[in-house]
Amino acid sequence: MADIRNNSCDTGTPRDTACCGLVTNLLGAVRTFANMMHDHDPDHDRSRARRGWVPWFLIAALLVVAVLVVWLWPSIPPDDRPRFVYLAILGFFVGAGVLWGLARAPLGRTVRQAGVWILIGAVLFVGYSFRDEAQYVLDRVQGDLVEGRGYDVTDREISFRAGPNGHVSVEVEIEGAVLLMLVDTGASDVVLNHADARALGLDPDTLDYTLAYNTANGVVMGAPVVLDWVRVGPVMVERVRASVNAAPLNRSLLGMSFLTKTGGYQLRDGVFTLHAP
Repeated sequence: MADIRNNSCDTGTPRDTACCGLVTNLLGAVRTFANMMHDHDPDHDRSRARRGWVPWFLIAALLVVAVLVVWLWPSIPPDDRPRFVYLAILGFFVGAGVLWGLARAPLGRTVRQAGVWILIGAVLFVGYSFRDEAQYVLDRVQGDLVEGRGYDVTDREISFRAGPNGHVSVEVEIEGAVLLMLVDTGASDVVLNHADARALGLDPDTLDYTLAYNTANGVVMGAPVVLDWVRVGPVMVERVRASVNAAPLNRSLLGMSFLTKTGGYQLRDGVFTLHAP
């Protein structure tokens, strides 16, 4: 068979000339593709070579982390074990990211990417270490922005910011229902309006309004009830005397029947603080 690579396409019929030209173009494309396959990119070759040992380093790093966890676990206090596991997992993934970057990118870019990951890891570590302080700051901000939302001063104290009118709104949990109430040291009992009474499962229409209270607006009647428990943050009191107000009341009142059973309270510089008993 004749070698068509050396034949000229200038002779023969038009049909033969067209076929010859098509074959020549196909052969040229094949030669070009073959040359591309034989060309070597040094950076690509180096990256491919580095990728070969990455899985082994990842396996070794995982084994090191596992050995450290097993070795140090008995000596770690139970309260610190979740943090230890978190840091071990974080360290493994940061290291894995650095190794993967080394395998896929040139050294300069890898160093920059590693720096970014190290910075992210440092920020996460610092944030986790100061999570209690960050939560306190968040609670303070919410206490200033959200009505009735307090912030824990300690695990036995909670504070609330007074509103512009000087009134202190408090988020109170009574027998599982969360209510927004006003602190009123002039009220002898906890006083519930009809809406909050219904939230506690009471029917204002069937209660006996036998208690008389002297208020600035005159004498008002109330129906006596006893609340199983009342909680304000970490401050919890059981068996609290209360009444359901007969007259309409915009906001329920957190009165002295609750406050006197706590560990104390104070209002200073616009901040109301409750202490657990």
